[in-house]
Amino acid sequence: MKKFAPALLLLLLLFIANISGPVSPQTRERTVGVTRSEANSKTDVVKVDVDLVTVDALVLQKNTARVVGNLKQDDFVISEDGVRQSITHFSQDRLPLSVLLLIDRGGCLDPFGREVRRAALEALSRLKPTDEVAVMTYHNSAELLQGFTRNRILIEDALNHVPPHDEEANHCLNKAFSEAASYMVQSGNPVGRRVVIAITGVTRNFDCPDGPSGKAATQSIFESGSVVCGIIPRTADQQMENGMMIWATRVGGLARMPSLNIQTLAEETGGEVLQDKPEHLDSTFTTLITHLRTRYSLAFVSSNKKRDGSLRKLKIDVAPALQKSEGKLVVKARRSYVAPKG
Repeated sequence: MKKFAPALLLLLLLFIANISGPVSPQTRERTVGVTRSEANSKTDVVKVDVDLVTVDALVLQKNTARVVGNLKQDDFVISEDGVRQSITHFSQDRLPLSVLLLIDRGGCLDPFGREVRRAALEALSRLKPTDEVAVMTYHNSAELLQGFTRNRILIEDALNHVPPHDEEANHCLNKAFSEAASYMVQSGNPVGRRVVIAITGVTRNFDCPDGPSGKAATQSIFESGSVVCGIIPRTADQQMENGMMIWATRVGGLARMPSLNIQTLAEETGGEVLQDKPEHLDSTFTTLITHLRTRYSLAFVSSNKKRDGSLRKLKIDVAPALQKSEGKLVVKARRSYVAPKG
């Protein structure tokens, strides 16, 4: 248990941290490049209509968690701030994925051991050739290890050269998700689907100083249009460390100490947080990729024409008739989006 002493000391220090930062302006233009060397060459710039709101939706049987496929556009109902919207675009497994792996390197335990690395490589091999992957690591700060690429050899090389775990470093979730959102906006395919997959043992933490607040990082994730997912290698020590952080952030919340919760972020963006023993993560990680591949993409142009940058609530349901024929269904989709401004 001695290895948890630094974490306990860190918790005391974090309780006095309450620093927030602004959300920086974002652009939805993207330079299409697949390797670091190609980044220096002249490439095309793709633009997307920012008024088109795209939503990913995963439909599951509530009792069995079975994915419900073969649904049609008319099977869905989208509402924005309580007002029903007209779906203009609909597809399943057609748009490419932009997947950013966000790997935790701080804290008492290393969540990215050999078994997790192998599970990640196996799961990513199931992506389509048109899907792109990037790798970012974080502890006290975030670092882009490999930019978006469709070259699986580069991804394997990046995962085989993840920086060492630093037991003395923190889990700065506010910095990590802020950097992830910024990179997604700058480099993620604007006509595809954006996903951030955090590989971590700690799902909650206080905001680290010298960075944006967790609230601002969350806002940036909303603006990026990304779905947030989590992969948790579950062990007894991991559950103890995470349990400590959950307890601490709940107590700190009573004193209005800012923090970020990956589970909440996943729920708000329509993602999932899956966990299992490290030796069983092959199937868990593959399940997550399968769910990403079988999500429906729906898009609409808001009936609210104000370009005010406001946060608007979304609700995605399946038609009542489908509920009767298929039984109770659960729709996982983001619950809000940030309207364009200007």
